[in-house]
Amino acid sequence: MGVLRGWIGGMAKPAILTVDDDPAVSRAVARDLRRQYGEEYRVVRADSGREALELLRELKLRGEQVAVLLADYRMPEMNGLQFLEAAMDLFPRARRVLLTAYADTDAAIQAINIVDLDHYLLKPWHPPEEKLYPVIDAMLEAWLAAPDRPSADVKIIGHRWSAPSFRVRDFLARNMISYRWFTTDDAEGQRLLAAAGVSADDVPLVITTEGKALINPSEAELATQVGLTTTPATDFYDLVVVGGGPAGLGAAVYGASEGLRTVLLEERATGGQAGQSSRIENYLGFPDGVSGAQLTDRARRQAVKFGAELLTACRVTRLETHGNTRVLQFEDGTSIAAHAVILATGVSYRRLTAPGLAELHGRGVYYGSASTEAPSCADQDVYIVGGANSAGQAAMFFSRYASRVHLLIRGASLQSSMSQYLIDQIEAVESIQVHACTEVAAAFGDEHLERLELRPVDGGPGRVVDASWLFIFIGAEPRTDWLGGAVLRDPRGFVLTGPDLLSGDGPPPGWRLGRDPYHLESSIPGVFAAGDVRADSVKRVASAVGEGAMAVSLVHRYLLESQ
Repeated sequence: MGVLRGWIGGMAKPAILTVDDDPAVSRAVARDLRRQYGEEYRVVRADSGREALELLRELKLRGEQVAVLLADYRMPEMNGLQFLEAAMDLFPRARRVLLTAYADTDAAIQAINIVDLDHYLLKPWHPPEEKLYPVIDAMLEAWLAAPDRPSADVKIIGHRWSAPSFRVRDFLARNMISYRWFTTDDAEGQRLLAAAGVSADDVPLVITTEGKALINPSEAELATQVGLTTTPATDFYDLVVVGGGPAGLGAAVYGASEGLRTVLLEERATGGQAGQSSRIENYLGFPDGVSGAQLTDRARRQAVKFGAELLTACRVTRLETHGNTRVLQFEDGTSIAAHAVILATGVSYRRLTAPGLAELHGRGVYYGSASTEAPSCADQDVYIVGGANSAGQAAMFFSRYASRVHLLIRGASLQSSMSQYLIDQIEAVESIQVHACTEVAAAFGDEHLERLELRPVDGGPGRVVDASWLFIFIGAEPRTDWLGGAVLRDPRGFVLTGPDLLSGDGPPPGWRLGRDPYHLESSIPGVFAAGDVRADSVKRVASAVGEGAMAVSLVHRYLLESQ
């Protein structure tokens, strides 16, 4: 680890980090910052982007906070834009400032899209009272208004190959809760178990930032204890959004920003499948791509900024209609009501039924990217099932860690199911091998996945390969079983809306309004569907966000006619 310059008496003050490859400039900016902010903040400086990232990782592991990042644009090996983009994955809420010369102002303007830049400063910044401090004051004020969550680490102790331990780690990671992971074989893990009075048989053990020990907690209990909101502030809203993927987040942002009292209900973590994507490169406005986690975090903060409530670990089990009121029942027996509802529950990956896979789920077999496991895949072979964009993005992501990535597809090529830009990227990576017309026939292992049987889809002879990692990205099953017969769905379970509800006899059965259903409206007036859960929707992030916004405009129209 690098040396943390600026450590004051061992106190974990929020950090202001500055990085410049010119030692004289680095010392000067750190001096000016300490003079103004040294009592409340710890100023940390680095001489290169690589060193700065090392410092940020150290701060992250220690559970500390970073308020502002200042990076010089012209640095060798890693320039300021590249550093700030990488730093976003570690401290997404830190405010970002680029130090640049007048000749590089075009680069600073481009950075607004690439790294969501908050400000750029021209060098020299003297006098600091006029050119530096007002900018930093504004950055700190914005950071304090929406600071990082309490960053003292949550600690998890469990078995390396344990499905319950993976479930806990995955839940925290997807909700962007910082944690430290110890196995029961680690000396520190054993010390924590002893301190909590828990044996190695009673794991996973979660120790909260307040020191509370939770033994194999449910997601609802875990969410409550780590500071996520799980209960609504009231029992009636203008709009309830069910599902926190791109469509749900889009609806929450537009609903709240347009004055509707809005609450979003999410069963696991906001972002949905898109939130697990390591890189989304075809989303408008991000020419260099953006990770699903970054996009989700920005959307979540945006929704909260406009006043939307975001609830986690809320499992909805029933939708009921009482006059003009729409009621959603929760698993715990409580309920919430609203004038209108937007269904944005998305889809889940289809489960493979090959022998052995179900037993090894969470122990080498995973559905989705499971990015928490990526470092453990270092120098090993990784197998990925799927030929769509999500599988391609995962292949690119795991190729940074694995010695070889095997992409298993049932078709003859990727052309029919994957975007061309991803196909081109995969072809350029020597460590990614595409196995066409191939499927998983069986999985084997005791504690964890050890071998896979692969076979041609035409039924030819199979072969067994050594494998510890299998990630599955196939199919799209709508998460709509909980709806029962409340709304009309197609044979696959997707919600029917708008014109799809009309037949030769007119509106759907039970429709009592003197108009046809709006484009995104379900068979219940005032209940809309957006994103992947809707029948015949376009399965892309941008279209899901657009449908979320469109659904809100239709909610307004519905509310006006209901008055």
